[in-house]
Amino acid sequence: MPLSGAHPYNPAIGTRDAQHDSRDRMILVTGGAGFIGSNLVAGLEARGAGDIAVVDRLGTGDKWRNVAKRELAAIVPPEALTGWLAEHGDAVSMVFHLGAISATTERDADLIVASNFSLSLQLWEWCAAHGVRFVYASSAATYGDGTAGFDDDGSPAALARLRPLNAYGWSKHLFDRRVARLTAEGRLAPPQWAGLKFFNVYGPNEAHKGDMRSVVAQILQQVTAGQPAHLFRSHRPDYPDGGQLRDFVHVDDCVQVMLWLYDHAGVSGLFNLGTGRARSFADLATAVFHAAGAEPRLAFVDTPEAIRARYQYFTEARMDRLRAAGYPGQFTPLEEGVRRYVQDFLLTDDPYR
Repeated sequence: MPLSGAHPYNPAIGTRDAQHDSRDRMILVTGGAGFIGSNLVAGLEARGAGDIAVVDRLGTGDKWRNVAKRELAAIVPPEALTGWLAEHGDAVSMVFHLGAISATTERDADLIVASNFSLSLQLWEWCAAHGVRFVYASSAATYGDGTAGFDDDGSPAALARLRPLNAYGWSKHLFDRRVARLTAEGRLAPPQWAGLKFFNVYGPNEAHKGDMRSVVAQILQQVTAGQPAHLFRSHRPDYPDGGQLRDFVHVDDCVQVMLWLYDHAGVSGLFNLGTGRARSFADLATAVFHAAGAEPRLAFVDTPEAIRARYQYFTEARMDRLRAAGYPGQFTPLEEGVRRYVQDFLLTDDPYR
């Protein structure tokens, strides 16, 4: 059932009624207590963006610490979102939809579709019907093994060529394709929309992710235990052990892109969000050792059989479209980003932003 609530939207004008624009200052962030979401909430708060409502589940662990320093207008359980929008949706001016089941190892495809596709589509339709700007999280996992390249061409034909390797990547791709079809056919859309294909994001507030934390956090745990960094051995002759390449991007850079979209309501489209420069896992591990003041030591283990055939050896975001849209920001070099994350957060008494 489509999400309901909020005030009328005039598609001929393309903006919300002026009487609402002058007073409505609430931003809704789904997944706002998660990794990228909580960093965005911090960035919005620092900007004085107005009231912020978070949609998320906090559970019984320490995930609440990700937003413990923030002033929030509401924390809404996902299952209560429809009712909350019916009551408070007239105050919402923008939705950042970052909530998802993000574990690439999740096998319950029905659960993934419900969370990553169906809810996304409902929010898209609600934003389109009520003139609310909409930015959502896609993923570099949509590119599959990378043989089709990493071009963020958002046309239906280009997206049809991609073959994600897991249910998570497929669910994100499914929504990208639906958005591409709706916009290509000129159907009602939010006044601004942007999908962001996040590459390998690292930074503070990811402790709750457990085994799905960034490799930076996992390697530091080995370093502080006096162990070498354990990296996957290469099973391809064209890559050395530890030479597998990823586009590692600091979460602060991701937040800066989202804040730029917040400031530039005329920019819409599907965009990669990486640095545009692939680096090796060996480079990353070395940076972690240096940030921790230790001499680098690397050890290699076989890539597990269960994922070996689907393992990506190279990812690198093409950033042409975001640059062409006008984004002027520079991306943090890997060594500096790792140093800031390790020294300013992970090795402190309070590792939360």
